[in-house]
Amino acid sequence: MLYLSKRVNTLKQRVEEENLERHKTIWKEPDNHTLDDFPVLDEEDLRNITCGVYQLKLSTSYIQEHLEGNCQILIHKEDEYLIRVKLQSRHVSSKTYILWIEYTSAEITAWYCKCRAGARVVGVCAHIASILWYLGYARHNQDISYGVQNWGAYLEDAASIPQAVDESDSEESVVEE
Repeated sequence: MLYLSKRVNTLKQRVEEENLERHKTIWKEPDNHTLDDFPVLDEEDLRNITCGVYQLKLSTSYIQEHLEGNCQILIHKEDEYLIRVKLQSRHVSSKTYILWIEYTSAEITAWYCKCRAGARVVGVCAHIASILWYLGYARHNQDISYGVQNWGAYLEDAASIPQAVDESDSEESVVEE
C-alpha cells in the first residue's frame, strides 16, 4: 500500500491525454475469444488489488446489471490489453460509469473509473472491483451465484402460529397455586 500510495494513476493520464472517453470509433465489441487472455485471479489476488473485501461484496449486484444487459465491455482496437466498460449504477437508473482496465496476460496493471473514487491507485472502486471479479474470477468458477439474493425465502410467515409442542404452552393448562 505504501508503494502504491506514491504512484500516480497513469491510466487516468492516458485516458485524458488520448481523449479515450470521447473517441467511440477506437473501441470494438469483443468476440468469443478476445478476453481469454484476461488474467485469471483468485480471491487473494482480488483482495490485494482491492485492499479489502468491501468492494468485492458489492460485485455480485453490479454484475447482475451486466448479465441483464446494462453493461458494455469494449476492447481498444490497437491495444488489445485495454478494455473500456460502461456500467449501470446500482442506485440511480439514469447514471452510468465509464471505466478502463489495462492488463497483461499475467496481471492487472492499471485501472481508472470516472466515479468519485475511481482515480485512486491504492485499492479500487466497486465498479472496477466488479469487472475484475467477473472477468478474472467468477466466469471461471461455475458455482458462483450472481445478483441480489431473495432473503424472503428464509423468513417465516408471522400469521402462521405453530402448534403447541409442550402442554405447558397450551391455553388449557392449569396453573397450580
